[in-house]
Amino acid sequence: MNARAERVANHELLKQVNAALVYRLIDNQGPISRVDIAQISALAPASVTNITRQLMEHGLIKEVALQASTGGRPAISLTTEQAAFLFISCRLGREELQCSLMDLSGTIHQHSVTQLQRHDAEGIIVALSQAISQCLHSTKLGQHIIAIAITMAGLVDPETGTVLYSPNHQIANLELAEELRSLANLPVYIGNDTRALALAETYLGAAKGCQDFILVSIHHGTGAGIISNGQLLLGKNRNVGEIGHIQIDPFGDQCHCGNFGCLETLVANKAIVSQTKALLERGHNSRLDKDNLSIDIICKAALEDDPIATQIIRQTGNHLGRVLAIMVNLFNPEKILLAGEIVQSAPVLFPALLQQIQRQSLPNFNRELQLEKAHFQGQGTMGGYALIKRALHANDLLQQIMQQIDDKQ
Repeated sequence: MNARAERVANHELLKQVNAALVYRLIDNQGPISRVDIAQISALAPASVTNITRQLMEHGLIKEVALQASTGGRPAISLTTEQAAFLFISCRLGREELQCSLMDLSGTIHQHSVTQLQRHDAEGIIVALSQAISQCLHSTKLGQHIIAIAITMAGLVDPETGTVLYSPNHQIANLELAEELRSLANLPVYIGNDTRALALAETYLGAAKGCQDFILVSIHHGTGAGIISNGQLLLGKNRNVGEIGHIQIDPFGDQCHCGNFGCLETLVANKAIVSQTKALLERGHNSRLDKDNLSIDIICKAALEDDPIATQIIRQTGNHLGRVLAIMVNLFNPEKILLAGEIVQSAPVLFPALLQQIQRQSLPNFNRELQLEKAHFQGQGTMGGYALIKRALHANDLLQQIMQQIDDKQ
């Protein structure tokens, strides 16, 4: 590339980055005036005018009611257009596939749950393709589908859309985004479900406006999403927060990762049910039935002061609390959010968690720490919403949407 071509390319890239900055400001702080956008972004007013004109021409933003006048010409406010832009969000679970047709406000227009029949690469691709195709064929006139998002447990490479490791399916090294992209010629975003849900909590949930927090999710496994200084913490291969594989008991049960006594072998739903059943089989006093146990039943019994259920939930809190104390010492969060069926037992669980955190972390770090239930419970497809929002704010998806619209005109 010669020097002139390189300058042109760099100028075009700068324009795209500035467009994403303006869109992000409007999306996060709108309704907002062009004057305020220029002041916050440090962009020239003429640049802001040109960018907002382009975004309006593509239907991505719109003008709303006039702001109150401060003596001069009243400023027109801008906000993002959300209802007209839809995306498909899938959450690949252990036994089922959730699929939602959503808009940019987070509103779900259609939702389906499909039981997975196969767990190999071909079976997973077929199940996803069928669910996505059903959503594509249900859109209405004027609705514009912009992307597909898929979240799952395990390790993924979001840059390439490749599944590196899945604890639930035989799909390691599957180039999932590439396999699905041809379905509708749409961009496909792949992400870890827990870390995506942590982002969703910052956009619409219990951590909105919070700069430093940790989301801990407990279901079939245990994982964490860490937000530091307003950004999702990511490691070398963009995966971090696998707290479920911190060893708690070297002589405990073997984990699917190959190690023994990992946290999730003690606090995941299956482990809690198994521990409860073992106590019942020893003959300990309880109203619980060892042949009819679930995490929901155990949580309810703990709230009713059943001795075994209460002991199991407190024990779970002690194990998890030790790991959370380490996280508090490492990251000094404002909040810890907990997601999963176990939060039904919060009146019993949370005191045990807080006791361990306060006992094993620095007082200056835990003194004002807030422990709360995550806002999104059992809403796995909200993780896909976060992936789409992040892609829009980072410029990549914004440019693709404008190109899609230009191609249709």
